[in-house]
Amino acid sequence: MASPDIAARIARLEAIEDIKALKHRYLRACDAKDPEEFRACFIASGASIDYGRLGAFDDADGIAEVFARIALQKIDGGYAVLDMHHAMHPDITVHGETAASGRWTLKFRQVNLVDRTETVAAGEYDDEYVIEDGRWKMSKCHFHRHWSITRPIGPDCRVDQ
Repeated sequence: MASPDIAARIARLEAIEDIKALKHRYLRACDAKDPEEFRACFIASGASIDYGRLGAFDDADGIAEVFARIALQKIDGGYAVLDMHHAMHPDITVHGETAASGRWTLKFRQVNLVDRTETVAAGEYDDEYVIEDGRWKMSKCHFHRHWSITRPIGPDCRVDQ
């Protein structure tokens, strides 16, 4: 039988891996334009969300509505906004069996076919996580953009979807 110290260390490592999987589900939902999975990554009510220019919310329903409106917009039969979220450098601290916090660096790229622009950005997520219904969920997700560059997409640029 494992000692309590070993069992606690394994539980902490399992929690960290589960939180990483949660963040990856969130990022994939963003890029796959999946509002239901996006929303499912947050607690049922009361999440603290601050995405800067996209808005601040005291519940994930508000940001899920903004996400759906932007992500699902269509132009000429295809999506109007194409995103690529790559989060890296996870720094996750487990505070107990049901609470944790984390920071992630985000590399972001967006093609906006309405404005005919491409944006590249970098920033940091500051998250808090709790266990809800037996799974890790985000209870706080704040994003701080460090920098971005937006450039026009010329008429000779082809975007395939």
